[in-house]
Amino acid sequence: MFLLMFVISLAGLASFRDFSIRAATEHTRTTAEMIRVALTESMLNGTMDTRHSLLERIAGVEGLDEARVVRGDAVKEQFGEGIAMETQADRLDYQVMITGEALYTLVGGYLNPRFRATIPYIASSKGDVNCLNCHQVKEGTVLGVVTLSASIAHMRTAGIITVIVLVSVVALFSIISLLYLRRILQPLALTAQEVEHAVKLANSGDFSVRIQPHTNDEIGAIAKHFNTLSTGITNKLTEIRHNVACLVQTQPLETTDLLTDTANTVSGLVKVSQFKQAIEEDETSEEVFQRISEVLQAEFQFNTFSIYEIDSNRKQIRSVCVDGIAQAPIQWCSPDIGDKCTACRVVRTGHYIDGRENTLICRSFSHDAQSQGYKYLCLPVIQSGGVGSVIQIVLKPEEEASAERARPLVESYLREAAPVLQAKRLMASLRESTLNDAMTGLRNRRFLEEYAETLVNQCKRRRTAMTLMMLDLDYFKTVNDTYGHDIGDAILIDLAAIFMANVRESDLVIRYGGEEFLIILLDTDAEAGVSVADKIRAAVENHQFKAGSTLLTKTISIGLADYPNDGQAFWQALKFADVSLYAAKENGRNQVVRFSQELWVSKEKY
Repeated sequence: MFLLMFVISLAGLASFRDFSIRAATEHTRTTAEMIRVALTESMLNGTMDTRHSLLERIAGVEGLDEARVVRGDAVKEQFGEGIAMETQADRLDYQVMITGEALYTLVGGYLNPRFRATIPYIASSKGDVNCLNCHQVKEGTVLGVVTLSASIAHMRTAGIITVIVLVSVVALFSIISLLYLRRILQPLALTAQEVEHAVKLANSGDFSVRIQPHTNDEIGAIAKHFNTLSTGITNKLTEIRHNVACLVQTQPLETTDLLTDTANTVSGLVKVSQFKQAIEEDETSEEVFQRISEVLQAEFQFNTFSIYEIDSNRKQIRSVCVDGIAQAPIQWCSPDIGDKCTACRVVRTGHYIDGRENTLICRSFSHDAQSQGYKYLCLPVIQSGGVGSVIQIVLKPEEEASAERARPLVESYLREAAPVLQAKRLMASLRESTLNDAMTGLRNRRFLEEYAETLVNQCKRRRTAMTLMMLDLDYFKTVNDTYGHDIGDAILIDLAAIFMANVRESDLVIRYGGEEFLIILLDTDAEAGVSVADKIRAAVENHQFKAGSTLLTKTISIGLADYPNDGQAFWQALKFADVSLYAAKENGRNQVVRFSQELWVSKEKY
């Protein structure tokens, strides 16, 4: 506004100055022409002697300060010097006489400015008066000059007053305009500032800010619509967060960042859903446990943890994974829980155990870890109404807060994993039952059919042999006929126990059918297998089987063959072992027969 007033002031002053100069120029030009005409008439009428009074009267005209005529050199030579004023020439007069051009200028300074006009009188034979009739000069000679000066102080004052009035009017109008614009724009500016502040907070997830409507026009409508939008978003996000919290079975966190909190929780649930889809397609429970281990490390940055599987039948705990390493030994708990699962507080209570505030709440937590400042959070995986697995998260002090935030989502993963683990365990148990003999607890013939290729590949990879040993209890039919099938079954159970007691854990004992058994000695050739077979034969011969109140002694016949030395195919070697068994039967029973090519009398290809 001040710049505008300054520009208007300068423009007004410049305009008035130009107008004043133009007006003074025209005024003096007219006056000069009147003086020329009056002097010409005086010459023609012979009254030149009265020119002095004429000039004085003209100079007394209002608006003129001075009016004088200065003779040129040609006029002085012809008519003389003239009166006193006609000889008072100054520098500007001489300049005009020399150039023959009129001069208009300001003199007198800023305090008393005067406009001066010095106009030449030039001899001319043209027009109604021929100057050359009286003046003996050439055409165009400067006969003299007339100098007029007029004060323009009053014009300057009038101009200044006018400019002041104009500037005052502009200033008043500007002030009124500013006040009006302020009244209109201030609500807009305030609303814009509040919207900017609210949007910044909304970007960080906080939609709690509301805008105050300052007017009832469109600006106020914008504020009301923004408030409605924020309220709607807040309500929807709160509802979504509440529903999500219900899904993860926890209470919503008290936070103003609704958007980020809800987005993170929903993202976590999406990952939980993807996790569920992945584990449903896994083949075994070990793969599911491995995925849980990967989730704990990748999604929650937990690097110290244990995953335990509970064998409720044997009351034992098996370490599935420790710190991401599968089948690692128990590290973060007392090893005693391995043989006594009830030593684990989670198994006993069935709910999660928080050892962050009180590490002594569970006595089975590692004392070494406790002395190093570690704490723990143990979460159960409920299967069939009981604890099927336990996830133990071991925490450093700086990880306690993050563990509390992560616990609801970790429990969501475990809830999704629970039915899958249960299904995998049931499927494994069902499959195990189809591969085991229900009476003796040994592997059955179906297991051999599925596992044979694995055994062959193992031998090829290790470049070792295995001994296939076929065993048949002598005169078992007599026992069934004499004492009944119950006694026969009891004898078979005792027989299976004898077999298991005389082989290694890595060897396989299989009930092949009826009273016929198969023992596979891994990494053992036929020569070493013969000694094992003799030991088993002697153990059976020396064992006394109970038949009610009677004790029985039984013998066993054994035939064995070596894969791949006796047969290039597994089933061929098994056939050769069976042939050797029948040879033992034919040769009197209660003996061990090693396969030789002489026994294969049919020479048929197998």
